[in-house]
Amino acid sequence: MTNKKKRQKMFISVLPGEQVEVVIAEEGKVNEYYVEMVHQAKTKGNIYKGYIHNIDNGLQAAFINYGAERNGFLQIDEVHPEYYMGSPATKKGQRYPLMQKVLKPGQEVLVQVVKEPTGKKGAFLTSYLSLPGRSFVYTVGRSQMGVSRKIENEKERLRLKKTLESFETTEGVGLIARTAAVGQSKAALGRDYKYLNRLWTDIRANAQKEKAPAIVYQELGLAARAVRDYLTSDVTEVWVDDKETFDQIRQFVKLAFPRKNNLVKVHEDPDLSLLERFNLVKQVQEIYSREASMPSGGRLVFDATEALTAVDINSGKIGGERNFQKMALKTNAEAAREIARQLRLRDIGGQVVIDFIEMKNPKDCREVEKIMRAELKNDRARTDVSRISSFGLMELVRQRLGSSAIAISTEPCPCCKGTGIRRNMEWQALQALKEIHRELRKSGTSEVEHTCEEELAIYLLNNKRGVILDLEERYGKKVTVDIDYEYED
Repeated sequence: MTNKKKRQKMFISVLPGEQVEVVIAEEGKVNEYYVEMVHQAKTKGNIYKGYIHNIDNGLQAAFINYGAERNGFLQIDEVHPEYYMGSPATKKGQRYPLMQKVLKPGQEVLVQVVKEPTGKKGAFLTSYLSLPGRSFVYTVGRSQMGVSRKIENEKERLRLKKTLESFETTEGVGLIARTAAVGQSKAALGRDYKYLNRLWTDIRANAQKEKAPAIVYQELGLAARAVRDYLTSDVTEVWVDDKETFDQIRQFVKLAFPRKNNLVKVHEDPDLSLLERFNLVKQVQEIYSREASMPSGGRLVFDATEALTAVDINSGKIGGERNFQKMALKTNAEAAREIARQLRLRDIGGQVVIDFIEMKNPKDCREVEKIMRAELKNDRARTDVSRISSFGLMELVRQRLGSSAIAISTEPCPCCKGTGIRRNMEWQALQALKEIHRELRKSGTSEVEHTCEEELAIYLLNNKRGVILDLEERYGKKVTVDIDYEYED
């Protein structure tokens, strides 16, 4: 029995000049969500002409000034040998020469952003450049010819390899066929290759003219990238709520899918937003929650630290010793499917540790691992999954594709400073009373005025009025509690 293909739809919502949102839904369920704000424009994929600011001998890395607020980080294994000065000597068993021997501060390099800057860390850079097209990734500095591992049909893999071999590529240039190349004619593939070749020629010419630091190639905006990278034959409809973006996307689709005339549709209803019309708003809002619910009533709890993300599974309904193992397997299997989906939605990268409900049967553990690996096959990011440990923990590593929706739209709470907790009212009130007491003890004052936010002011007047009256009587001075309206929204 063959699995029926699920219908996917792509939704592109545009706030002109400010924000673009892309939602990919399958049978009405949000599977992928991307957002880009213009004032936080992404730099991943951009190519810059920069120069080496300094070299860290211990890290074997160079810090590159490429025009950003923080210098980028370039490791020795990401430096193309064409930038080496002289003929570097390497010791036996040493893969790369010492960076300080082959590079020097002030030296100019062409670099591409691999990872966006995060927190206090600068961007991660490479000098091995790549240009994504519709059907190919054009690599500069690595002359490999290959086919994406996600293309599993051997006949199609062989056809694409033969097509790649027929192209007359220049030295030092490689091509990797993407999943979008499947089923494309040789002529269509040839057009994509020629376009990427022209693009690289223009970038190289631009780099020769510009003075470092300078940008020499800017990656496409989110709407155009979404159509280039995510629009596959599985997508049956593309909805756009901005006329200008609609016209651009329709032109692209005409070239990529000439037989699908009605694939792109425009949303023009002034009373309903695009996401409201298709009942997607609630699902998108849930992405920002610490918790995610599962169909059976269980919950997933996501806690991010600087080093890793911890995922806890709360079953909610498991009870009874006899039934426990059966329900544990069912809940963990359901959690594995939902966690794989949430990793995509939230674009959680780096190390992830999942605390599954304890399963004593090793066969059950293998079953959950199998489900997790199968679900992660649908992920565009690279992942590596460990087995479930004797403590019920699974570790996995996931490539971060870009700046997640959560990262670009949230900031640390000014009240708790990002810890997720704050001092309770009783503690805050005691600190206020200590301050009032200190002021009352000063000589030369007949009245003490204490200013604080509204919530604390009300707590003091309701719960600590007796203490304040006692202090007034002891020191013979008046105490006034006022609201600081700078704290108010």
